[in-house]
Amino acid sequence: MAMAVAQHRENSSGSITKHLDASGKYVRYTAEQVEALERVYAECPKPSSLRRQQLVRECPILANIEPKQIKVWFQNRRCREKQRKESSRLQTVNRKLTAMNKLLMEENDRLQKQVSQLVCENGFMRQQLHTLVRLFVDVNGICCYITGFVQPSIANTDASCDSVVTTPQHSLRDANNPAGLLSIAEETLAEFLSKATGTAVDWVQMPGMKPGPDSVGIFAISQSCSGVAARACGLVSLEPAKIAEILKDRTSWFRDCRSLEVFTMFPAGNGGTIELVYTQTYAPTTLAPARDFWTLRYTTTLDNGSLLVCERSLSGSGAGPNAAAAAQFVRAEMLPSGYLIRPCEGGGSIIHIVDHLNLEPWSVPEVLRPLYQSSKVVAQKMTIAALRYIRQIAQETSGEVVYGLGRQPAVLRTFSQRLSRGFNDAVNGFNDDGWSVLNCDGAEDVIIAVNSTKNLSGTTNPANSLTFLGGILCAKASMLLQNVPPAVLVRFLREHRSEWADFNVDAYSAASLKAGSYAYPGMRPTRFTGSQIIMPLGHTIEQEEMIEIIRLEGHSVSQEDAFVSRDIHLLQICSGIDENAVGACSELIFAPIDETFPDDAPLVPSGFRIIPLDSKPGDKTDAVTTNRTLDLTSGLEVGPATNPAATDESSSHNTRSVLTIAFQFPFDLNLQDNVAIMARQYVRSVISSVQRVAMAITPSGINPSVGPKLSPGSPEALTLAHWICQSYRQSLPVFIFANQAGLDMLETTLVALQDITLDKIFDEAGRKALCADFPKLMQQGFAYLPAGICMSTMGRHVSFDQAIAWKVHAAENDTVHCLAFSFVNWSFA
Repeated sequence: MAMAVAQHRENSSGSITKHLDASGKYVRYTAEQVEALERVYAECPKPSSLRRQQLVRECPILANIEPKQIKVWFQNRRCREKQRKESSRLQTVNRKLTAMNKLLMEENDRLQKQVSQLVCENGFMRQQLHTLVRLFVDVNGICCYITGFVQPSIANTDASCDSVVTTPQHSLRDANNPAGLLSIAEETLAEFLSKATGTAVDWVQMPGMKPGPDSVGIFAISQSCSGVAARACGLVSLEPAKIAEILKDRTSWFRDCRSLEVFTMFPAGNGGTIELVYTQTYAPTTLAPARDFWTLRYTTTLDNGSLLVCERSLSGSGAGPNAAAAAQFVRAEMLPSGYLIRPCEGGGSIIHIVDHLNLEPWSVPEVLRPLYQSSKVVAQKMTIAALRYIRQIAQETSGEVVYGLGRQPAVLRTFSQRLSRGFNDAVNGFNDDGWSVLNCDGAEDVIIAVNSTKNLSGTTNPANSLTFLGGILCAKASMLLQNVPPAVLVRFLREHRSEWADFNVDAYSAASLKAGSYAYPGMRPTRFTGSQIIMPLGHTIEQEEMIEIIRLEGHSVSQEDAFVSRDIHLLQICSGIDENAVGACSELIFAPIDETFPDDAPLVPSGFRIIPLDSKPGDKTDAVTTNRTLDLTSGLEVGPATNPAATDESSSHNTRSVLTIAFQFPFDLNLQDNVAIMARQYVRSVISSVQRVAMAITPSGINPSVGPKLSPGSPEALTLAHWICQSYRQSLPVFIFANQAGLDMLETTLVALQDITLDKIFDEAGRKALCADFPKLMQQGFAYLPAGICMSTMGRHVSFDQAIAWKVHAAENDTVHCLAFSFVNWSFA
């Protein structure tokens, strides 16, 4: 150990270094020799024996050193490099743990203050209640007087929670008075700090979000204050100025932010600024209006070096840049909110985020109000999203994030944002974007909107602009899902696209994005093989969102195009597939894309969004019948219904969510009516498929007496059983379910399968064989049918070596409900 210390001291002293060779003797190196070896080490840290010998020959200054000694030098050099990296890593970890420990201690102090305050309030309320009861017993006539006296006292003790929302409104008319705005800004700052680091709001820990060294941060939601509020604290390895710059650009990370425009800006002392900001946000569904805000934003630096950005609403009737479009928005209120960013020693920052909103829930249908009254939704969509985005940028900056196909993280992040924004535009259909509703009398379950002015390029390359198209047509609808796990449903839709999608529609959308390639109605016949290849591109640090390329394999039916690839490529984002996430929104959004995947590719997104409704205990909407999937518009007309047959157990597991579907189709002006008809029929078929899947994966959809429930994460077998059980309710049994091999054999699609009857598939010999074996089939539960011939929907003969038939029991009453068939070694004759 002493020898190693002496060697280290001499290494750090200057021009001459010492190393031990293999025999344990010191070898002295001059400064020139060390410089030559360092140059080689920079190019190749582990040179081969031949490379070391070559080095001795090429460098005369190394002629007196044996190759074995040079090998030892490189070994020691690699060891020192490894030690330096490990030391640097440990120092970084130590700084992070120190900062996190400081954050946790501050949070603990805040919770201690909150506990002390609650204890005092509890003691005061107990004293007042005791006095009230005693006076009520002794002097009954004074009861009214005492009640009127005690009630204001209790309100005063609880003012800490509501003081932040009972402050007077500040009008937009104050915009002409800089001194008045500065006063509002200072007041906003004080109220925001009381929420971020104090006890002005009764914060409770976000369910399922446990703090710790490996977590993203500490998350809390409001419990009793007016409006909805969420709070986050975390450690980010970025400087405060960079964090503030990112967070103020809300459109870059807040997916529901449509636009943000700063109308006025002026200095406010201490290097701070005051801004008047107009913000528009998207509505998450098709049945609620969007929100907009007029706010004052104050940016300043505190005496302790912390950077602070706080914001609050100003009352007034300002309509923003487009007064005509303002009619589509409801003016919401932002109570004092913002970001407190404190620099850490050694780099990085500790950030406190508070979002406190009043989203005016009165303006939406009652069934949707939980979306606007839930602090969990605000936490997931705004507060947690902001902190995750900053951490994502920090890791991308440090090079910790690696993406596929050689794409830069910023490029893929831009694609993800464009997909999300395009889907939001389609769901909302703002007039100032060129959208107009087509032939809607209010009774349609599927809304058709048309946009003839949309420019889909999104880039500076005019060659990829799609302004030559007739326009974009969007078919959209919303449904209320009962007791369906959103994460499970989205995962099923992602992994089993052939169960709900039509390849020909995908082919039409993809072909329409190419100049002059309008595929409807004269599309070339194509057979979808059922193969779906998912090629991952990247994911966020918490893996709450994935971006990927989907390749759908198809082959032309006509012989002249037999050797032409008909594959379809989709760019897709999938989020919210974690079943343990609280209040998370699950989405599957995709758009056709060219297989070359250019950075400026035009995108026409379609997809699904499922948002859980966090109903409050005792809410009358909890009585809605379980095990049903409803069209949301019909649910709004009839109101909540009660199912007398529902048990207490089923109602205890009743959860609700809103599913929004939006599909977009480019079209030529001459084909608008045809595309509208096709789009409405297609979306209805998708809705029907999703309803069947949703009913199958409902946890309470099977009678527990039948047997153990299948895992919601693997609903394929449950889907098959449930669909088969509902298949034979007509005089002529029809096919309602088939895997992809069955669809290929029958040469049909999942939608058209419902119109095929059993007598159209088996020939006379096959029907006779089935009738002959029917008693054995009923007795033992299955039967083997001999080789035979079937008929496809295209009129082609299908030969098979053997067929297996088995009976399927109904889940409700354990009776024989239908037959299922499997064909072995089938081929077209």
